[in-house]
Amino acid sequence: MSTTFTIDTATSRANPTPAPMKRLTVPAVRARKQGGTTVEPLVMLTAYSVRMAQILDPHCDMLLVGDSLGQVIYGLPSTVPVSLDMMCAHGAAVVRGSYHSLVVVDMPFGSYEGSPEQAFASAARILKETGAAAVKLEGGEAMATTIRFLVDRGIPVMGHVGLTPQAVNALGGYGARGRSEAERAKIVADSLAIAEAGCFSIVVEGVIEPIAIEITEKVACPIIGIGASAECDGQVLVVDDMLGMFDRVPRFVKRYDDLATRIGETVATYAAEVRDRSFPTADQVYRPKN
Repeated sequence: MSTTFTIDTATSRANPTPAPMKRLTVPAVRARKQGGTTVEPLVMLTAYSVRMAQILDPHCDMLLVGDSLGQVIYGLPSTVPVSLDMMCAHGAAVVRGSYHSLVVVDMPFGSYEGSPEQAFASAARILKETGAAAVKLEGGEAMATTIRFLVDRGIPVMGHVGLTPQAVNALGGYGARGRSEAERAKIVADSLAIAEAGCFSIVVEGVIEPIAIEITEKVACPIIGIGASAECDGQVLVVDDMLGMFDRVPRFVKRYDDLATRIGETVATYAAEVRDRSFPTADQVYRPKN
């Protein structure tokens, strides 16, 4: 005797309704760049929760569970204090809320720099606990050996060069990188090194545009720009920034909406209705059954 179980999602905020989509894979994303060209740019946004993943998933190729959640969700001063526990919890939520996008989870500061073995233990935990397909880590040539160690052991890695927020203390701030020839050469060399080590894609952040174009032309895997160039193979933004949830955003962000203002206005209406007792109405209260 067999039993068929169905999930009633009518009253559930947590369980998305399954959609007839096949989730993108790491090889599929890598294959979007052929002969040095990506015809259709890759779309990537950050996501930290089930509901946001549900909303973004039909429109994105990749969802990044970024360690930017330290600032966006927890109000931390930088990404440095973010823990592996935080990344696993939010990564699992985003995977539960998506069916189509490739989910990538950031490896937080201190979880991978010590040794390739430390990086493998951290990355394996992330993939096991979240169900995500890949991890992202920051760093160039210095991390190439670690990246190769992970890739050789079945862990897909997205790289991250240029402005690397976890190194904010060493960099001295969040300014654009690559203004000197020495820095330009290093960023390009870093990109080539981690691509050769096996990255299936690389985020290039906050660099002078000619550098982003040069990397995109020279590196075989897809280059995802953020504060880089429209000529990159794809783009990523922090979703809360592009939706206008914060008053201050980086110069490279385009604010597609002003949700903070709209939410504030909506809550002000609610507060006024509570105070003048016009909410709840008969439509929102329960009546005795006759």
